[in-house]
Order: sequence, then C-alpha cells, then structure tokens
Amino acid sequence: MTLGLGLGSDSGDGSEELPGGPSRKLPPGWAWAALEELCDVNPRAFDDEPGDDDFISQVPMASVEAETGRIDASNHVRYGDLKKKSLTRFQENDVLFAKITPCMENGKIAVARGLLDGRALGSTEFHVLRSCGAVLPEYLMHYLLQRDVRINAEQNMSGAVGQRRVPRPYLESLKVPVPPIAEQRRIVAEIEQQISHIEAGEEALVDANRLTSDLRSSIADAAISQHSQSSWTRLQEILREPLRNGVSAKAAPDGIGVRTLTLTAVTKNDFDPQFTKVTSADPNRVKNLWLEDLDIFVQRSNSAELVGTSAIYRGDRNWAIYPDLLIRVRVDQSRALPEYVALVLRTNRILSYFRQNARGLSGSMPKIDQATIENVDFPLPSLPRQRESIEWVMQQESAIAPLAASVIAAQEESTELRAALLHAAFTGALVPQDPADEPASALLDRIHAARVTAKAAPRKRAPRKPRSAPPGQGELPQ
Repeated sequence: MTLGLGLGSDSGDGSEELPGGPSRKLPPGWAWAALEELCDVNPRAFDDEPGDDDFISQVPMASVEAETGRIDASNHVRYGDLKKKSLTRFQENDVLFAKITPCMENGKIAVARGLLDGRALGSTEFHVLRSCGAVLPEYLMHYLLQRDVRINAEQNMSGAVGQRRVPRPYLESLKVPVPPIAEQRRIVAEIEQQISHIEAGEEALVDANRLTSDLRSSIADAAISQHSQSSWTRLQEILREPLRNGVSAKAAPDGIGVRTLTLTAVTKNDFDPQFTKVTSADPNRVKNLWLEDLDIFVQRSNSAELVGTSAIYRGDRNWAIYPDLLIRVRVDQSRALPEYVALVLRTNRILSYFRQNARGLSGSMPKIDQATIENVDFPLPSLPRQRESIEWVMQQESAIAPLAASVIAAQEESTELRAALLHAAFTGALVPQDPADEPASALLDRIHAARVTAKAAPRKRAPRKPRSAPPGQGELPQ
C-alpha cells in the first residue's frame, strides 16, 4: 500500500541515512514513515489555550534528565506573566527533543508528563513533537534516544560555531520504523520493564562513581590544604599564555578530517580515541588548538553538576583539537607544575566556586567564563613541594584505581546493554509480532487522509471582537 506522503528509502533531502535506515526490511505489519507524517513538529499553540490567570508548568532544559526521559514539572508560573516571552509551548504527551550540541551526547529527550493543567512553557532549545496518533510518545522517545539517531542528528546540525542546532527540516524528514500500534504498546512495556532493571544497576554504579570522584576530590583537598600557609596566587598570574576556548565543527561524514575531543574525555578524565570524533574543522582556523602534553581543560558549559569539571591531558602533541565548550589552561612551568594546578582545579572548594559562578538563561546549560577561571586563587609552594604533593596524591589514588576501573567497565557494559535493548526493539526482535494486529500502513493512510481533508476544509474565522472605546467615549462604530 502506498502512503500519501511517499514512504520509501529515499529521503530526498540530501541528509545522511541512519545505519539500517529505510533500506532495511521491516517485520510484517511495519512501515517506514517520516517524522512529519507522524507528528506535528513544533506546534505554535496549545490545543486549549490557558487564561492569563491560569498556572501551568515551566520546564527549562535543566529540568529534563538525560537518557531517562524524565522531566521535573514542579515549577509553576502564571501564564499571563510569561506568554509574551519567547518560550516553547508544549502539552502533556508531547515529545521534547533537545537540539543543542551538549544534548546530542547526553540524550535529553523526554515525554512531557505531570504538567500542571497539562501544559507547559519551556526552553526554546526544544523541538516539540506532537503525535498524530500513529506513534506512541514513549515509542518515539525511545527511538530518538538511540545513540545512532543522536549521532546522525549531530552530523546534520547547522548554524554558526557555538550556535549549532538540529534543524527542523532534518527532524521532519527523519525516517522512523512504525509497528502496528498494538505492537508498539508491547514494545514500550517490554523496554520499560527491562530498563527498570538496568537502571537499578546503574544507580548503584552512579553511587560508586560518585564515591570515587569524592575520594579523588578529598585527596586533592588534603594535598592542597598542606600548603595553606604558602603565598597565594591567582591562576591568571601563572599562565604561560591566555586562556583559550576551542572550536566546534560538524562531524565529518566520510570520517576524514580533524580529530576533536568530546566533553566525555574531560568528564571521565580519560583522553582516549573513544572520546573523540572526526570533524570537518578548517585546519587553518584550528592550527593553534592542537593538544600538548600537560594541557589542562575545563568544561565551561555542561549540566549544573558537571560545569567546571577539569582534566589534564597526558599524551602526544597534535593528537587532537578541543571543542568550544572546553577552555584550555597552559601554565608557566617555571612557577607551577601543571599536575599541581590540575589538583587545585578538582578540589571541592574550586568546584563549588565554579558552580556558584556559573551563569545561564533559563533552560540553557550553565556556563562559566574565562574570567571566572582566571580568578581561581590557591596556595603556591615551591616546585619541589608541589612535586611532593603530586607524588603523594598518586600513591593515594593508586589504592582506589581498581574500584574506579571496575565502575567504568560496568558502566560501559550498561550502556551497551541499553543499546542492544533498543536495537532489538526497533528491528522487531524484542516482542513477537501478532498477525491479527492492524498493519501500521492502514492507520497511517487514515491519518494522512484526515489531514488532507482538514487542510482542504475552509477555516472558520473567530467572530471579530468589538474594539474598545477610548475612555469617556461610546463604542466605536462597526
């Protein structure tokens, strides 16, 4: 059966096809559909407009939990106070897709649930997807949460450096495998049951990871506090060169280009090829951004708990460049050892300082600027004493290294398990097909026909309201 909007393997828009995309054979009863056939993308209004005195939810970007699809809708606002602001409108059961760069890696995608009065105002950095009835919101959310989907979206971002977004036309043309609606319900139920087991294990891993991170910060605290009687300095006074932001560029579609760090390299304190990507950055523009051994990198923007996280690079010169969301710190090694400065930056005092000074508009990722980093103050003992502290820290951290390594390995296994679960779900291997289910194509055809009919029907204009007369005059003539 041929659908009205032309389902098929050719997207016709020049965008890259997802691995196993529309050319992949689907199970019986399934159909490929472009997202614009399944949803209203970025609807401008609520189905039912609230009154000015009605209270609804406000959901900034920070209220969406990465990877899980959960949102915090507990902040309530008077609609009339914010309705004229440039905020996204969405309602219960809409799917939210965060379109900015950090969220591609973290997966801030959610189904709007628990909204006060069923409506919310939120960040303009969300695409809003309102299902037309052929796809369940939870099914669509889990499909979009797949890493391959997020990587493909990132490769198709547009805009200037530092302002790159997933464009609406790309999202509208994205092909989605659509099972019968009854099978979608079975798939969602099985995904959620399995994910509940995975999350139980992940919570224990998060606690263990937090413990190791806290231990490392406490060790750094102890090392630096030994020098509290030494003379103090600001970071700005010991820099070898000015602080510098990196450059973000689109992923290279052919895998040929400039190796670039991802934020995960700093978050995990692990500079490994798995935490890089190849981008189409202009070599002439980034020639001063190549990594050098003992460079320190600070995350200038991330989630509230990760902004200001730092790590020191130990490796070959010119191995990679770094993105715009990282700030490079190079110190004068005649005055301070980079390893000592790296210890300072991960102490609890400095991490708290970064978080307290992070700024951001409602719904955006909190940011720190170069001035905040330059003003970090700390005790600066002699180089031999700095070296003693570094060696002491290395001895202490060697004791927790096995725990940290086992936690990282378990987290990687959990990530792979999630990916395998979602792959099975969207290839028809997670739950059995039922021949009695109505094929997805039949429902899609009905929805398409209804939309064509609604589009062709003449629009009824609301009755014009009488204009109010100026004070002291009667009503104006109609």
